[in-house]
Amino acid sequence: MGVKFLDKIIYASANSLAQAIRTKEISSEEVVEAYLQRIEEVNPELNAIVQLQASEAREQARKADADLARGDIKGPLHGVPFTIKDNAETKGIISTSGTEGRSSFLPAQDATIVARMRAAGAILLGKTNLSEFALAYESDNLVYGCTLNPYDFSRTSGGSSGGEAAIIAVGGSPLGLGNDAGGSIRLPSHFCGIAGIKPTAGRVPLTGHFPPPFGHLIPLWQAGPMARFVEDLILTLPIIAGVDWRDPSVVPMPLGDPGTVEINKLRAAVYTDNGIIPATPETVKVVRKTARLLSDAGMAVTEDIPDVIEQSFWFENAIFEADEGYWIEKSLEVAGTTEMHPWTKGILEECHSKARSSAEFSELMIQLDIFRSKMLSFMENYDVIICPVCAYPAMHHGTSFEKFPAFSYTMTYNLTGWPAAVVRAGTSPEGLPIGVQVVARPWREDVALAVVQYIEKVLGGWQPPQF
Repeated sequence: MGVKFLDKIIYASANSLAQAIRTKEISSEEVVEAYLQRIEEVNPELNAIVQLQASEAREQARKADADLARGDIKGPLHGVPFTIKDNAETKGIISTSGTEGRSSFLPAQDATIVARMRAAGAILLGKTNLSEFALAYESDNLVYGCTLNPYDFSRTSGGSSGGEAAIIAVGGSPLGLGNDAGGSIRLPSHFCGIAGIKPTAGRVPLTGHFPPPFGHLIPLWQAGPMARFVEDLILTLPIIAGVDWRDPSVVPMPLGDPGTVEINKLRAAVYTDNGIIPATPETVKVVRKTARLLSDAGMAVTEDIPDVIEQSFWFENAIFEADEGYWIEKSLEVAGTTEMHPWTKGILEECHSKARSSAEFSELMIQLDIFRSKMLSFMENYDVIICPVCAYPAMHHGTSFEKFPAFSYTMTYNLTGWPAAVVRAGTSPEGLPIGVQVVARPWREDVALAVVQYIEKVLGGWQPPQF
């Protein structure tokens, strides 16, 4: 397979690959082989894919081509490969969630989103790296080690969906699935220059994720697609969304079509400093540039910010610490993990130090509802919010905890449960990607996706790393 032909495949969108396979311009077997070659080339250094399914993927690709020859098309992703974060269970494939107790765990069935991707015809290439239990903003654990950023090996690819973002950015997968409780889809997408969306809370089932979120944590946690191109987020979200009759948080809300959204009729609030930590000058410049181009497109853009937003960082941490670490301890027990990653240990110790009475917990929930109400009142005047994804571009390995407030820009919209999409809109002086975050009203993923697709069209979106 020639280099030019290989590059044409590995840097294509999943949508275009699906069309080319259906029209028999290319076979699924050729597509899968191209990605497996790319993985073989880049993964030894990146450490992004932690369980590769090479022989199984080849076999499924041959079957997909044979089915197509008979006129049997499984779905919109027929014959298209994908990858998935290692805290979503995959039948018969080791699924660790980054914790030692599950280093050889073989699930009996697929997570709902994995099953839905397979039913749509997609072919699983492998599982991608993450932090232990998806708790940290760097993808590092005691089972598989650390994932590097393809734009600068000295920096993190982000967490907790960092393996997914890294392998997509470098052309080792066209499409992947992650999940996000504080920024875990959006931050790696920002650090690695790809596109991603955290859907509205209750849009996509989390059945089959480990550890499963429960109780007061459920509204924070959402699963969603990650890709180089926004068109692939638009293609994939309807496949994985909807009631599965297992996850009680999922709401049967219809998905809108981004293609019908009129950008010039939208109202946007823009801010570059959330009052918790200022973004870097280059990040501010990128967000302002994005706001100007949206204004030029006819969007009504106003500099404005919710007056309660400075509470975001405190609320996100208070919610995770409210059970004094019970959720982490229970997850360790169920997994059979006796040695945890230092970051997990540090988080657990922090939780232990923040004991709350039942009355204090109730007051926390009351104040959180007040926060959400005030945020919703702000959004009455706008269709979208344009803001940074993080205060910084990709950080050096091991520095995320000392710079923890930098992640508050994403935390805000886990607290509200609103949909938030990310796309690359610029580059730092060091050559690192800088994304922008586009937040929409609840259940209006179509609006967020339409806006990031426009930004991508004008500013270029993903750019290949010099790997």
